[in-house]
Amino acid sequence: MSTFSQKLSSMRQGLKDQVTKFKNKDFMDAVVAGCAIVAAADGKIDGVEKQKMAGYINHNEELKVFDMSKVIERFNHFTSNFDFDAMIGKAEAMKSVTKFKDKPEVARVIISVCCAIGAADGDFDEKEKNVVREMCRELKLPAGDFGL
Repeated sequence: MSTFSQKLSSMRQGLKDQVTKFKNKDFMDAVVAGCAIVAAADGKIDGVEKQKMAGYINHNEELKVFDMSKVIERFNHFTSNFDFDAMIGKAEAMKSVTKFKDKPEVARVIISVCCAIGAADGDFDEKEKNVVREMCRELKLPAGDFGL
C-alpha cells in the first residue's frame, strides 16, 4: 500500500471516529448546514447537488452514523431558506455551524466534512472554497489547515 493510500485510509478512519464521537442533533445540523452553504456557493442549489450531498453521506463510511431521512429533512430545511432568500439562508445555516466556534475539535470535523463535500464531484471550485474559508473564519480556524 502506498504512503498516500495509507494516509488517506488513516484520515478517513480518524474522521469516522470524530463524527461518531460527536454524533448528536446539533452536530448533524452543523454538518448539513455547512453542506447546504457549500451547495449554494454558486447561487443555486439544484437536484444534482442535493443528490451529491445525500449520496456522499449515505456512502461515506465516516458519515453513515447519521439517519439519512433526518439528514435529508434537515438539508431540505436549510436549502429552503436559501430558496426563500440567499442571505437569510446563509445566515440561518451559519448559525448552526457557529454553535461550535468555541469547540475547535468539533469545528475541525465540520470543516473537514464540508471540504469533502465540496470535493466530492472532483471539482472543489473557488466559490465553494470561499464559503468554507468564511466558515473557518467564523469558527476561528486557520483555513490553511484545510488546504484552503
